[in-house]
Amino acid sequence: MSANVDYEVEYNNRARVPENPAIIAGWSRDAAAYREAHSPKVIAYGMGARNRIDLFSGDGAGPIVVFIHGGYWQALDGSFFSHLAAGLNAHGVGVAVPSYDLCPAVSIADIIGEMRAAMRELAKFGRPLVVSGHSAGGHLAACMLATDWRALDASLPADLVTAAYAISGLFDLRPLVKTSINTALKLDDASAKSASPLFWLAPSRGILDAVVGGNESAEYVRQSRTIVDAWDAAGIATQFATIDGANHFTAIAPLGDPDSPMTLRLKQLAGR
Repeated sequence: MSANVDYEVEYNNRARVPENPAIIAGWSRDAAAYREAHSPKVIAYGMGARNRIDLFSGDGAGPIVVFIHGGYWQALDGSFFSHLAAGLNAHGVGVAVPSYDLCPAVSIADIIGEMRAAMRELAKFGRPLVVSGHSAGGHLAACMLATDWRALDASLPADLVTAAYAISGLFDLRPLVKTSINTALKLDDASAKSASPLFWLAPSRGILDAVVGGNESAEYVRQSRTIVDAWDAAGIATQFATIDGANHFTAIAPLGDPDSPMTLRLKQLAGR
């Protein structure tokens, strides 16, 4: 962290991309159309109304790819992102899109716990998981790769999550503490560090890809490069990449395209 960085400017993506309301409205419209054409299987992983997973089934073979939505842990739900299953579904790859409770009603630590519960529910299919996510979802994807599943439940495979694909993720939450984003998150320095996978024991297995839009802030680029460097040094396979011309909100668009490099990389991570 640096005293010379304006973290409010660096992390306030809605201010950086003023056309974001139209982009989000487009997500909602496209997602509804995809669900109409491809009705998902709805799976409960908890008692809450938001503890649900939309599973867009593929051909039933190989790993399931999970997509965890963003919204700074305080906005949106999985229903805004159904259309992003289209690219992988076209290759027969199943895609699971979980929702979760939001801050300030719950903490980020609680949300990490909810996503672990969602992964445990998906584990009942007996297939490995490749966990992708955008923004806050990128953070949660990294958390899932770094989770010791056997410690949580001895019946789970140690390699339940084989890879994380984090799009515009956040891995060190401390810079958010002094920003307006923290009004709902209610982080202090200690809880921010505790919820940051950068400071956890690095995964002992698996693959991490961290990608970021080419037009995103320097802090988002730094976040992805830092986690890639740290986990590479710890011995797992990592990649960093940028999405040319993309801002924070358009960075996920390639997931809807069966032929995009992003979709093809996730297909590869799923062993297809």
